[in-house]
This record gives sequence, structure tokens and C-alpha cells, in this order.
Amino acid sequence: MKSEKIDYLCKCNRQKISKIYMFKRKAIEDLRIWAKKTDRKPLILRGARQVGKTTLIHAFGKEFDHYIALNLEKKEDSDLFKEVTNAKNVFQVICFIKHVKYGNGKTLLFIDEIQENATAVAMLRYFYEDMPELYVIAAGSRLQTLLKQHISFPVGRVDYLSLMPCSFEEYLTATGDEQIANALTDCELPNALHEQVMEKFTRYSLIGGMPEAVAHYARNGDLAALNDIYEDLLRSFDEDVEKYAPNQKQTAVIRHLLKTGWAMAGQAITLGNFGNSSYNAKDVREGFDTLQRAFLMELVYPLTTTQLPAIPSLKRSPKLIWLDTGLVNYAANVQHELITTKDLMSTWRGYLAEQIVAQEMQTQIGYTTNRKRMFWIRDKKGSTAEVDYAWQDGTQLIPIEVKAGTNSHLRSIHSFIEESNYDFAIRIWSGPLSLDEEKTIQKRKPFRLLNLPFYHVGEIAKYIAKYH
Repeated sequence: MKSEKIDYLCKCNRQKISKIYMFKRKAIEDLRIWAKKTDRKPLILRGARQVGKTTLIHAFGKEFDHYIALNLEKKEDSDLFKEVTNAKNVFQVICFIKHVKYGNGKTLLFIDEIQENATAVAMLRYFYEDMPELYVIAAGSRLQTLLKQHISFPVGRVDYLSLMPCSFEEYLTATGDEQIANALTDCELPNALHEQVMEKFTRYSLIGGMPEAVAHYARNGDLAALNDIYEDLLRSFDEDVEKYAPNQKQTAVIRHLLKTGWAMAGQAITLGNFGNSSYNAKDVREGFDTLQRAFLMELVYPLTTTQLPAIPSLKRSPKLIWLDTGLVNYAANVQHELITTKDLMSTWRGYLAEQIVAQEMQTQIGYTTNRKRMFWIRDKKGSTAEVDYAWQDGTQLIPIEVKAGTNSHLRSIHSFIEESNYDFAIRIWSGPLSLDEEKTIQKRKPFRLLNLPFYHVGEIAKYIAKYH
């Protein structure tokens, strides 16, 4: 009877969600903050393809009196930037073609796939200098590739905003659990709801955060149907390779990385002969560098010291972290294992847990050049001490382990604390939120250990501020 009631409630909830085309993304608040700036620059929206950039801006455009959207993959839109002399001139042409009477209310100009037209990229500078009253946002799935080409990119005259796959809190909002999402955002979730929310997080870890997959599941509750979405996404990445790769050899290397790399998510990798190939470390590194510029993955390098500044060692083996755990599960064929075990720590030898933690941490970091995910290894011959992640908080480094079990098994954290001047560490696990007073095994050095459930990682900075 109880299960029938739950099934009924879930059915009603899905029917309610099915009426919603787009769910709320947190980034829309960042867009509103940008729009209120007095010295506002054109905004570059960055992120991998299919993370919802265009949909987000279309939703934001409804908050303006006039909204003009261009897609420069379309010849008729790209041709608007031909033979233009200045920003005002090109905008007059755009308004004429798009039947917009400029000057009457606020106007947002969205230029999608801007990397297709070098003149449009350069024009961002002049929109900023000559038309400060105009709101301009640009996006493009291959925008980062311009930084390695000889194109006049308006450095210093644009702002940046990153869009990533949906976080767990955004997933909850999409699936009708907005009250729980708000409690997580406010760090006020009662421990009494731990088991219920942990189950939801495990389901989120299976589905991932690609907006199309999240929206489809929210409408239909059908896991099997998501495989077609994952397959289409992976195929689109593969089809883009020629656009990213500088030559034929790199095309082959990148295709190999996209074919074999998903199965190495969350793991330290060796670049040379990656995926049982004959490619050398230089070719593989260049391939991964291209995929990083497309925001599909990141090579996370280790720290070998507990001292600041935190400078990762590029000579050590990096961890491979992909864009999205849902794609990882599908491409690496581990969906069934997670469905049957329902335990993140035991699925895929714990690598899936490290992948999803890194993914949630990215929502706090963003795609900035001066802030990267890191982990720590002990720089001592014969030592196997390794902390899964390290988080810089002001003038301190916080060791983070993704691990189940008792505190006595956190030997790498103990090693980190003993080699540092710090007294705070985090264990991310499937248990409830708690704070323990601990002592290291050898030197009996006291430290505090924050036991943080997986579903709180998206707000890890707030919990560090609260307990550190």
C-alpha cells in the first residue's frame, strides 16, 4: 500500500513537471547581477555544447523590452557583420533586419556561435565603447579555440560567465523538489531527511546534469529513454572533432580519447599510450588540451606539498575528470552497477564517487584560469599517501577525502595534517553531516574532521566557512 501511494505521488509530480519546458538555472541570477552593473561590459557565456547556454539566454531575454538573437552559423545572420564601419552602424542594420525599434526600452543582443565570424568577435569591443546602453551577450561552443588563433579578441573589454551541467540543486528544482533544493542552498537540511536526499543524489549521479537528460527525466521519469540522449550528445562531440583539431593526426587522437577516456573518469592516468594506444604523451596531452578548451573535461594535477602557494605539479600523473557523470555512466557502461548497488562508494571501485564530487565542486569554482581542482600526493619515495582533493581556503589548504568507513582509515588525511600547519579536514561520504574531534595516528596532532554528505558538496564553500 505504501509503495502504491509513493508511485501515485511520483506520477502526479511528473505530470506537473511535464508542463514545464525549462527549469530554473542558478546562472540566471548571475545574469541579473551583470545586467545591473553601471560599467557593464559585453558578456561572454562559456561552457561545453548542450549545457543550456542558448536556452538560458532566451529565458533571460524575456526580462527585456527588446530581445534580438543572432546565430552566426546561419549565413543570413553572419552576413549582418559584413562591410560594417562601427558598432552603431552594424546595430542599425541588425535592428532593421530584425524589425526592432531601438531606443525604446532596454534591449538585449545575443550573438550565438560568435566564433564563426571574426568581425563579430572584434565588434564586442566597440559595442562596449560606443554603445554602453546596449546589453550584449555572446556565446559559442568553440569560442575558446579563438584564443589560440590570430583573431582580435577584446581582452579586458568583456566579462565572463561559466555555465556547467545542472548541479544537484538544479536537478532537484527540475524534478519538483524545490523545497529540498532551497534547504540545501541555505545549509538548513535536517539530518532526519538524510536517507531520502541521499537516494535522490544517487539517482542524480546516475542521470547526470546535462539539461536535456534532466528535463526529459523530469517530464517522463524514464531512465531507459535517456540513453538515446546520451548517445546523441556523444555523437555530437565526435562530429565536432574536425572543428577543434588542428590537423589530421590530432583528429585521430581526440577521437581515441573520446572513445576510451570515459572509462578512466576519476582516476589518475598516464598520458603516453593512453587507452592502449601508440600515441605518445605529447600527442595525448595536446588532445586533452583541446578537449579542455571545449570544456568537456579537465586534467586535475596533484600538489606535492602542503605549503602555499598551491601550485600543482604538471610532471605528475593527473586525474581525468569529465564534464558530466551521466555521460560517464553511459559511455563507460556502468549504469547497471549503480542501479543495482545504489551505493556510490562501491560503484566502479569508488571512481564514480570521485567524478561526481569533482563535478559538484566545479559549480563552486567555475571556469577560471586561476582556480583549479587539485589533489595531493606525498612527495616521499615509497609513500602511497594521496588525498582525493585539496581546497584552498584563504591561507590554508583543506584535505578532502571521498571515503566511507571509520576515521582511523583516513590515513592520507592524517599524513597531510601531520605535514602541515592546518587542523581541519573533510570527509565526503554517504553518512549524515557531523563534526568530529580527531587526532592523527602517529603524532597525535588534534584536528577537526567535517563529515559532509555527498549532497552538500555543491555548497562546500559555505560549510567550510561555517565549520572551519
